[in-house]
Amino acid sequence: MTPLNLTTIDFSWLAILPLIALSVGAIVVMLAGTRVDDEDSAALGFIVLVALLAAFLLTMFELGQNTAAFRGSLAVDDYAVFFEVIIIIATALTVAMSLEYAADAGLAGAEYYALVAFAALGMLLMAAAGDLIIIFLGLETMSIAVYALAGFIRRDAKSNEAAIKYFLLGAFSTGFLLYGIALLYGATGSVRLTAIHASIAARTAVNPLLLLGLGMLLIGFGFKVAAVPFHMWTPDAYEGAPTPITAFMAVAVKLAAFAGFLRIFFTSLDPLATEWSPVLWALAVLSMTAGNVIALVQSNIKRMLAYSAIAHAGYALVGMAAANGREAGGAVLYYLLAYAFTSLGAFGVVVALDRGAESHAQIDDYRGLARDHPGLAAAMAVCLLSLTGVPPLAGFVAKFYVFAAALNAGFTGLVIIAVLNSVVSAYYYVGVIVAMYMREGGVAVESMSRRPGLLISIAVGVAGVIALGIYPQPYMGAAVNAFASALGRPALHAVSMLP
Repeated sequence: MTPLNLTTIDFSWLAILPLIALSVGAIVVMLAGTRVDDEDSAALGFIVLVALLAAFLLTMFELGQNTAAFRGSLAVDDYAVFFEVIIIIATALTVAMSLEYAADAGLAGAEYYALVAFAALGMLLMAAAGDLIIIFLGLETMSIAVYALAGFIRRDAKSNEAAIKYFLLGAFSTGFLLYGIALLYGATGSVRLTAIHASIAARTAVNPLLLLGLGMLLIGFGFKVAAVPFHMWTPDAYEGAPTPITAFMAVAVKLAAFAGFLRIFFTSLDPLATEWSPVLWALAVLSMTAGNVIALVQSNIKRMLAYSAIAHAGYALVGMAAANGREAGGAVLYYLLAYAFTSLGAFGVVVALDRGAESHAQIDDYRGLARDHPGLAAAMAVCLLSLTGVPPLAGFVAKFYVFAAALNAGFTGLVIIAVLNSVVSAYYYVGVIVAMYMREGGVAVESMSRRPGLLISIAVGVAGVIALGIYPQPYMGAAVNAFASALGRPALHAVSMLP
């Protein structure tokens, strides 16, 4: 037996310091929870916020490294930093939304905040994964925590239903993903993403085992990003979960899933782009169309935003289907950035009206909001118009970049379908705005001055929507350069996405 040479082991502490900070924060919350009453659980939320701030600062030290750690298992590149920063911000805003909500809804503070932190830990792992096993470990760490969070309102039947449906369908999809990983390993002899790419690129013929594994991976990731026909869990899970967790699922979970999805398909499986691009074309069309059409008839705001999230997964898949390297990848990253801030702002307003009662999740509850709370109504209107794609907001610029990438790849028909779907979506988004500004009889809303954490979350979301829309070039440049780092290509000093 060959002795282990300890001098050759590279622990790569820099690569895992953000993960350590978040883990320590979660453990401290659990320990402190034994001494803190649920009524004073906001203090535990602040501990998580401090841990997230530490993880953010440590992540920024990785900017520009563009290397690998633990023999390729973790990628220390700008792509990972890009997703990690957005995930940390989304998690922080989720915690800020929860500071007052958790106490009012009677949620057990220590368990709630610890699960949010552990879910974020899994997301960071997915963003930095350099092999399929790490992606799976990150996915399961995230998923198990979110399954529990979805059913955290224990005495609410809808919350219990959300957790059960999400868990059962999630476990089923995980089986597909794990089987796909096994088949990919069998076909290429490695789980390292770089080694898989080299093995596929060296082949002259496509291995049927490889194609089967590719199909399994598409099913697994299709579930996590809520693409049709793998979307069945989404509306029930979004409706039943505590509203801050709904925002967490809509933004952070989707970001982590797309981080792994993009890295695998664009860096490892890109030699097979002619095989998977048509499948993503079909998934994009189904997701956009089904999401927007079904959203038209929803009366519950959380279910409407759930189907909206399905449609927006379809728009992101438009960029992925283009499969033309740095241009399409950068467009998708920018789209996810814009969607994150827009959805966080919109769900922040939903939290303001939803104090744990199911009736406060109805669109009719927003009638007359502009008269009593003009700031909330304006914030919601800005976010909904951004989701529609109205200039000069972030949603318009994001769709422009994605559609431009698809047009440059020759997918004119797909872009036409996407534009028509955007027109359809305007009906149900504008319907909420009409209710806020032109109708009367909504619910009373507690003063926002008593909920500073929620107010900050909404303000950050709206500010992001406006900033990304008015001055998009620096953010698009960062997105393109981040994606270039995942492809192992040099960064660009100037970025133009004009077709």
